[in-house]
Amino acid sequence: MVKTKKSPDFRKHLQHKPKKNLLMHLLFCEEKDWMTSSTTLSNSQKTIPISLQSIDEIANFLLHQNNLQGAMLGIHFVGKKKISQLHEQFFNDPSPTDCITFPCDSPDSPPCECLGEIFICPLIGKEYTEKNGGDLYEEITLYLVHGFLHLLGYNDILPHQQEEMRRQEKKWMQVLAKNNQIVKPY
Repeated sequence: MVKTKKSPDFRKHLQHKPKKNLLMHLLFCEEKDWMTSSTTLSNSQKTIPISLQSIDEIANFLLHQNNLQGAMLGIHFVGKKKISQLHEQFFNDPSPTDCITFPCDSPDSPPCECLGEIFICPLIGKEYTEKNGGDLYEEITLYLVHGFLHLLGYNDILPHQQEEMRRQEKKWMQVLAKNNQIVKPY
């Protein structure tokens, strides 16, 4: 099991507080394609094929490795228009982005009832890998890891936070690759 650094009150240090709860996906995602007991997955974008089963396996692996079994987690794949809407609505920035994360629980709620939601735009990953090289599905996996780390309380605003975020991303990408847990198209 991979250990992560976090305190029991890690949610108190989150940079962006949630404005909606786990039902937010009903507002932004047209269809709910896959749901396990603790993970809700949706894919409203149609450009990049995504295996929601592979996403579910990765999410459950990450939850288990961080002793968060049973925590509710939402992972949503959206197009550029929807990720831009979210980015503008919650961060006052209308540009498209790769990943937006919303922690669910407030700092005063019992820990790990609802971890939060991750919104990912696979098309941003496609554009990035076409320009810079690399594998699209590894890039999408990185966005998932990045969002998950934000839900664990990691930030990347300040330079020292960015360094720690990159270290954690690298560590988790290596762990996932070693365990054949990379996002798949089908």
